[in-house]
Amino acid sequence: MKIKKIRADAQALLFLLPFLLVYGLFTVWPMIKGVEMTFYKWTLIKKMDFIGLDHYRQVLRDREVWEALWHSAIFVVLTTPTMVALSISLALIANRKSLLQKFYRSLFFIPSVLSVAVASYLGLFVFQPYTGLVNSILHLVRLLPEGAEIFWLTEKSLAWIVITLVTLWWTVGFNFILHLSAIQEIPDEIYEAARLDGASDNQIFWKITLPYLAPITRIITMLQIIASFKVFMQIYIITGGGPLDQTRPIIQLIYETGFRKNDLGYAATMSYLLFVILLVLSALQYWMNNRKGAGM
Repeated sequence: MKIKKIRADAQALLFLLPFLLVYGLFTVWPMIKGVEMTFYKWTLIKKMDFIGLDHYRQVLRDREVWEALWHSAIFVVLTTPTMVALSISLALIANRKSLLQKFYRSLFFIPSVLSVAVASYLGLFVFQPYTGLVNSILHLVRLLPEGAEIFWLTEKSLAWIVITLVTLWWTVGFNFILHLSAIQEIPDEIYEAARLDGASDNQIFWKITLPYLAPITRIITMLQIIASFKVFMQIYIITGGGPLDQTRPIIQLIYETGFRKNDLGYAATMSYLLFVILLVLSALQYWMNNRKGAGM
């Protein structure tokens, strides 16, 4: 029996070996090299002088870094709760029995198949002053006076609204599908029993639907927080981090430091600071999920 077990383990390892090699080459090794880069003055061309913990000391007192992290945190706060609420709402609409059910499901999901570049340039087209769709409609319905324009992309608060709306429209489809699948797993008998007991639609939602959706909602929330902290491309395309770097997230600062300022060592240090933050948030979310699961 022991020989058979050893043979089975060896066969399993043999099948896993190609994956382990690729994973080690393209994930583990770059992470090790990234940590090494933080201890050196490292340019795009070559590794230079060993500087020890200088980068770590610098990043902790770098105002630009903490401002960029704050902008990323603003984006998380704006998008995560809104995304969760919106995906639940769309899932409830698409789950209703109606002639438009398939249309709703397609409509809500289709934007998520677009690339980030396409979604972002559509956002630029919609919110551009003078020629943008939103301002044109506001002029058409006379909510905006003749000759007046709303500069959505050059005012800080408006820029955040645009970035949030474009992101929600583009990414809600994936979370919508997860919530819709979870809703369809709720037994119909529970709803029927609740209605026989005289429960209203609001009571059914708060007492049955929402508790059943809680596990998948916690997972979506955790994934959304991580994804939102890593935001880069849509902000880079729509506002470029402006106005005056007021929407520049940490990933954009890492990119600019590494490839524009030619300082890969410091950029790697900032990326590992972000990694630690995401690791702490993930661990906290995992602990909270386990605590809630134990309570149930």
